[in-house]
Amino acid sequence: MPRVKRGTKKRNRRTKILKLAKGYWGARNHNYRTAKEAVERGLQYAYRDRRTRKRDFRRLWITRIKAGSLINGLSYSRLMYGLKAQQIELDRKILADLAVSAPKTFSRIVQKAKSVIAEGTAS
Repeated sequence: MPRVKRGTKKRNRRTKILKLAKGYWGARNHNYRTAKEAVERGLQYAYRDRRTRKRDFRRLWITRIKAGSLINGLSYSRLMYGLKAQQIELDRKILADLAVSAPKTFSRIVQKAKSVIAEGTAS
């Protein structure tokens, strides 16, 4: 059976892994076997956390909107109901940004939602 020399293939594969491991601490950035394990684990975390990041941000936005709406005397669920009834189509990201950076504008939006809720309970 002929001898297989895999100089360039092997070297390219190793340099690719070691390039991805650049900045890792200790043997993880220069020892191929350790670097390979660390890079594989890092890529798994990256894949998982790209999905988790979306959940985390939505949770953060809801928390900020809730805090802003409670300051204005309305619960989060009531605010969202009022916005739907008024057909105000602002997503949670924008609402959270308004609650933090422009509280006066946010309070005007809450007042509009309150007016719909007040009409609903009066009739």
